[in-house]
Amino acid sequence: MSHKRIPKRKAAIAAGGVAALGAAALLLPNANASQDGAEDTAAAPKTLKAGDASDLASQLAGLLGDAFAGSYYDEGSQQLVVNVVGDNNQLVVQAKKAGAAVRKVENSTAELESAAQTLKTEATIPGTAWAVDPRTNKIRVTADSTVTGEQWDTLESTVEGLGSGMATIQKSAGTFKTFASGGDAIFGGGSRCSLGFNVTAGDGSPAFLTAGHCGVAVAEWSDAQGGAPIATVDQAVFPGEGDFALVKYDDPAIQAPSEVNVGGGQTVPMSQAAEATVGQEVFRMGSTTGLADGTVTGLDATVNYPEGTVTGLIQTNVCAEPGDSGGSMFTRDGLALGLTSGGSGDCTVGGETFFQPVTTALEAVGATLGAGAAGDAGGAGGADDAGDAGDVGVGEEAGAGEGAGVGEEAGAGAGQEVGGGEEAGVGGGHADVEEDQGLVSTQ
Repeated sequence: MSHKRIPKRKAAIAAGGVAALGAAALLLPNANASQDGAEDTAAAPKTLKAGDASDLASQLAGLLGDAFAGSYYDEGSQQLVVNVVGDNNQLVVQAKKAGAAVRKVENSTAELESAAQTLKTEATIPGTAWAVDPRTNKIRVTADSTVTGEQWDTLESTVEGLGSGMATIQKSAGTFKTFASGGDAIFGGGSRCSLGFNVTAGDGSPAFLTAGHCGVAVAEWSDAQGGAPIATVDQAVFPGEGDFALVKYDDPAIQAPSEVNVGGGQTVPMSQAAEATVGQEVFRMGSTTGLADGTVTGLDATVNYPEGTVTGLIQTNVCAEPGDSGGSMFTRDGLALGLTSGGSGDCTVGGETFFQPVTTALEAVGATLGAGAAGDAGGAGGADDAGDAGDVGVGEEAGAGEGAGVGEEAGAGAGQEVGGGEEAGVGGGHADVEEDQGLVSTQ
């Protein structure tokens, strides 16, 4: 695990290092009209990185008030798109001046929240989930393969009762479940989960975040299957308002690097915790399937697991499998976003995966990201030294036991240390290292 020692071999991430987003505040322009009374309705949207778009979205939500109906990040144009209801043209002008692309929509945030409450009251059925999709300005309701017969009829009629244009409903081929399993990475009571991010607890002691369903199931966790415990659960929430746990290291002198190990000897330093944005590109690291990537598809999602309902999650199309629970979701720029909760599907057929927002978890447990200082984050998946993989530079791919050249496929399989010193493969296909940031993405 990353608490043992700093890896001796690390890949170069990129010239100048990984840029930390959100370091410079985005200042909204003066809310007043120009002195001559002209309204610049033709202001062009700004090109933004996803982290900056999230900051701008938060500011615009406050500026627009009830007129704000959500936002999302357009990866193609690299622009923030803000939904606005009502006829207050001055607010539209200010949003455009701030750098956002503005879209007039029908459903307000209050109306969407009311519809979500109706779903909670009338259709809390195991195997269902829903979240607001700002790209359609509707609630997207998903039912897994277990929702059939009368349950499906109930769900369908509830969605229809919300009114035309308020929600959509779709089927998922898989089954919504949490991703805990027996195996490797961090171990406890025959279960395997993944370390999310190293943090500093409120009392200054070293700790890490993982999934709450892991924390409520097992009190003590080890870095090796059958090994002695090295950390003890301090707080855990599941089900309910989140899926997160704070686990304190038993040794207060343990080093907990503020980085995510992405396999093949490469690490991505974390700069800070941040809010996710719909449409944002994200990466997920887990002890079973290694690194996977995708996009955020919904926020404030409600998921009805067999164990109970969990609210406030991030919905994505990133794949995950049993054992990936608790693993870190982050950006190529080093922003810590989420902890793997559960979902449906796998890394062969794909599916939906839900994540606990890191910002919410940190606030709830009173911890700060990193080892000893806010703004740092930890290694994911309990990786220690990435085993015997050779030195890997930017644009190179990890070989099994020795350095690989540019363009070669990864052979990170059994025999490499990937989680807590245990042997594990990086699943989901071969790894492809991005040259600009040294990130690995599965194909």
